[in-house]
Amino acid sequence: MCPLVSNKEHTKQKEMNTKANSPEEICKLFRKHMANGDIEALLSVYDDEAVFMNKTGELKTGREGIREELMPFAKQKANFSYQIKRVIQSGDIALMHTYWDVPSPEGTRKQYAIEVARRQPDNSWRWLIGDPFTVGIPYPF
Repeated sequence: MCPLVSNKEHTKQKEMNTKANSPEEICKLFRKHMANGDIEALLSVYDDEAVFMNKTGELKTGREGIREELMPFAKQKANFSYQIKRVIQSGDIALMHTYWDVPSPEGTRKQYAIEVARRQPDNSWRWLIGDPFTVGIPYPF
């Protein structure tokens, strides 16, 4: 027999499952929500003031701007994988260097991303700046 859980408790449990307790955990949640095709949960890993540079170099601002970029992947329930290369943290800000394997019609492509995460008032972490289309020399570590 399943224990009864109130809506308030269920919401609290769901919220706890969508909050990153560290900058590194953001990647884990991003991957999980993407694979589930849950665009709302996916957007929850981004700060309210987030900016995201898309493939053409255009900056998308806020969750609604980012939604436009991520929706095609979420609809496909894309199975991203990642490798965090380095996190440099100072107080409530963290700079992240990450390799992502991104599925595409042409096959899986490797992306090197730079992200900045910010600690929230509740001590969880969200991405503030995302640049997944960084061009340059692969990270040496």
